[in-house]
Amino acid sequence: MFHLPRVAVTALAVASLMVATASAQTVLRSSDTHPDGYPTVEAVKYFGELVKEKTDGRYSVEVFHSAQLGEEKDTIEQTQFGVIDLNRISIGAFGTQVPEATVTQLPYIFRSADHFHAVLDGPIGDEILAAFEAVDLVALAFYDGGARSFYNSEKPINSPADLTGMKLRVMQSDIFVDMVAALGGNATPMPYGEVYSGIQTGVIDGAENNYPSYDTAGHSEVAKYYSLDEHLMVPEVLVMSKLSWDKLSAEDQAAVRAAAKESVSKQRELWAAKEVESKAKVEAGGAVINTVDKTPFIDAMKPVYAKYVTDPKLQDLVARIQATQE
Repeated sequence: MFHLPRVAVTALAVASLMVATASAQTVLRSSDTHPDGYPTVEAVKYFGELVKEKTDGRYSVEVFHSAQLGEEKDTIEQTQFGVIDLNRISIGAFGTQVPEATVTQLPYIFRSADHFHAVLDGPIGDEILAAFEAVDLVALAFYDGGARSFYNSEKPINSPADLTGMKLRVMQSDIFVDMVAALGGNATPMPYGEVYSGIQTGVIDGAENNYPSYDTAGHSEVAKYYSLDEHLMVPEVLVMSKLSWDKLSAEDQAAVRAAAKESVSKQRELWAAKEVESKAKVEAGGAVINTVDKTPFIDAMKPVYAKYVTDPKLQDLVARIQATQE
């Protein structure tokens, strides 16, 4: 019988162990409703590359884009139960589950993109991220979601009066329903994936969203009037299931957090480029874009603030956000 020298046996054992370790890599499943190539999808892919690098290959991330794992409301629950490990979600999809995050859904709470970044990059942003643990999620980072404006198939919106009686899709959030009602419209909560057919068939007259979503979902094809009232700048948030998070070592948790924070600048870079690209694309396709005087829109939001900012802690949070300088 042929016997390998002890040194050769040891070398083979080490090599086998290395192969076994490499094959033991854990793949984290991440959901996104947007299509492949969208800034949030690409940012999470980049985050995954960083995770793999920072954990020496112990973890990688597979991104399921285009709502392959379900619409946002469904995937939030799946993430809370640990069926999905990671999720890129609009904070608006959480409704009022996380009170601190609810504040970021208030119309006109952010004055500009610079104000938005100044708030979320600082201690207020960290405070809001930490609040997600109360709903079994670990929030890792904020991504840009741009300014959301109304679009419809009928006419330009120049004042709140133009929205009277108009049926408009909103995310499944009470705040957004009340926002549209305060402007005289009829809000229709529905999943993002149903908006195109809803406008096409006349179930709704329009919706509200940012330039990239208006473009990539094809909404500009069925609702050519896009009016820049910029009523919302709702953050996107990258969250991880608390159940999945707790399986990580402290070292790997730190690596995942660092990777998420590093992916933010990449997402912002991609987002800025996509906004320019999408605006040019929808204009070339025949979209009619108009600017508006925001003052009457802002004034109409007083009842919304009165309803949702009753807790003294939230009132303080709103005051601190408004006091933050760009």
